[in-house]
Amino acid sequence: MSQTKLISLRKLLLNMDIQAEKLQLIEWLAGLNNKTILQRFITLKKEQEKDWWDELSAEEKSEIEEGLSQADRGEVVPHKEVMAKYKKWR
Repeated sequence: MSQTKLISLRKLLLNMDIQAEKLQLIEWLAGLNNKTILQRFITLKKEQEKDWWDELSAEEKSEIEEGLSQADRGEVVPHKEVMAKYKKWR
């Protein structure tokens, strides 16, 4: 079996294991009556739902906003040109 096929098979098996683990967790959680543990899951869920934008520094936000403004003004370089310029690093 080729290395590429072996890697693909490992990814597939890992994904299947993850899906099985999630199903087991859902079944366990559905039967759970401990409010303390449920609250811990709710807290974890809220932490995972944080907007990435809120995690950026003011400088990062400013740079992104400037980039979006440049794009709105049409100040962009086509992907093809960028790839041609930097093709030695591909």
